[in-house]
Amino acid sequence: MLNENRTDAATDFGLSPESSGNAGGATARKHFVLDTNVLLHNANSIFKFAEHEVVIPLAVIEELDTFKKNNDERGRNARQVTRALDRLRAQGALFEGVVWNEQGGSIRVARCNGSRDFALDLDKADNRILAVAQELHQGGKRTIFITKDINARVKSDALGIPAEDFEHDHIAADFLHAGYIVMKVPGEIIDELYDERQLRIERLAEFTAHTPDYAHTVAVEPVANQFILLVDELDEHHTGLARILADTGAAIPVTGPRKPVYGIMGRNVQQTMALELLLDDDVKIVTLTGPAGTGKTLLAIAAGLHKTIKEERYDKLLTARPIMPLGRDIGYLPGDKDEKLAMWMQPIFDNIAYLLSTRGSHVDERPESRTEKQRLDQLMATGRVVLEPLTYIRGRSIPHQFMIVDEAQNLSPHEIKTIVSRVGDGTKIVLSGDILQIDNPYLDAQSNGLAHAIERFKGQRIAGHVSLSKTERSSLASLAAEIL
Repeated sequence: MLNENRTDAATDFGLSPESSGNAGGATARKHFVLDTNVLLHNANSIFKFAEHEVVIPLAVIEELDTFKKNNDERGRNARQVTRALDRLRAQGALFEGVVWNEQGGSIRVARCNGSRDFALDLDKADNRILAVAQELHQGGKRTIFITKDINARVKSDALGIPAEDFEHDHIAADFLHAGYIVMKVPGEIIDELYDERQLRIERLAEFTAHTPDYAHTVAVEPVANQFILLVDELDEHHTGLARILADTGAAIPVTGPRKPVYGIMGRNVQQTMALELLLDDDVKIVTLTGPAGTGKTLLAIAAGLHKTIKEERYDKLLTARPIMPLGRDIGYLPGDKDEKLAMWMQPIFDNIAYLLSTRGSHVDERPESRTEKQRLDQLMATGRVVLEPLTYIRGRSIPHQFMIVDEAQNLSPHEIKTIVSRVGDGTKIVLSGDILQIDNPYLDAQSNGLAHAIERFKGQRIAGHVSLSKTERSSLASLAAEIL
């Protein structure tokens, strides 16, 4: 894990203390052998190792060649790495190593010489990559194999070669910003919050704040749009909910919407927090995390429909999600773009259909003869509701829209940056997902783009986050989340 208190050069590229040991106070030169998946995950990874040498096996170049024609993020990263190596080639021979910075950091392409005592089959590209690392290691050089493939790290360890994940963009998932803190205070503090309609942060300085699970104590800081759940130290049923305003040093009381939002009211304090951020036009980016059934997508779509259809604050509701199957893919799908998307977007259809139904919205003005599907079809036909994949978002500008990106945990930090940078004037974007439920083989709870966005936007005036934990889908879903 990345430790912010460390000051050695290894901090720059996120290596663990074991692989960043210093000799005599100066960082010894190391040789980092990079696997293909590292370059496909982050095209700039070859420049993240300060004064050390990056070794790229020739087998990695061959594998990059198979990806460079792809139109997805991996294809773009493969092309970017190839272009970077081509620029370095103009400065010197890559097989000898090219110095690229003033610290003496170099990048070298290495051949696999096929060591006789290598225990693995060299007909496989993965093993030829490991063979390069072993040759360096046997030559007495401080070698570290960097890969995002867990099995490759296991094989590297079996060969006696130190191996690590690429952790430059890792976030400490156990300490991820939850969006709110919990404090036990005297009852008069809670009464002051609601009587005065605000509460100065310094009033809370003498009390202890905790993370929502009470696992850690935290400092009370003026973090913009962070919520504070105040609990009476003498009566736990006497509570107050406050939200810190940016640049004011004060928190205001949160009561939640007085009327249902498309038939939805917050069922718990976390959902109340989420609706507070979703309905605030000054908060331009909202991140929501939580396990299945906590209401992330439903709350976001309800707020989006309310802001788009009822208040007409936005021109349209744009909902997108990455094309990432769970389990084995079912192959090619027939039909045009909309028909192909229908399978992937079905969870979105389900939520919108529920909200448009009389059970979900409790709106009597619509004729009962019209089904929720007919109402959804009409909204889509008029362009007020748009469902799209994320595949072709690069290069677009998205103004005056309420945009929801569902299952954002399956996106890399670079993909999240690409999406958020498409947001135009007057657009609000919501990123939702469960960082513990990732289907992307190259991402985990620490390296996914959603966690990255939560930490990077923490404290920004136009950003807010809530981590939901209580399942509200049904009593069965709640029980399953608890015991399974």
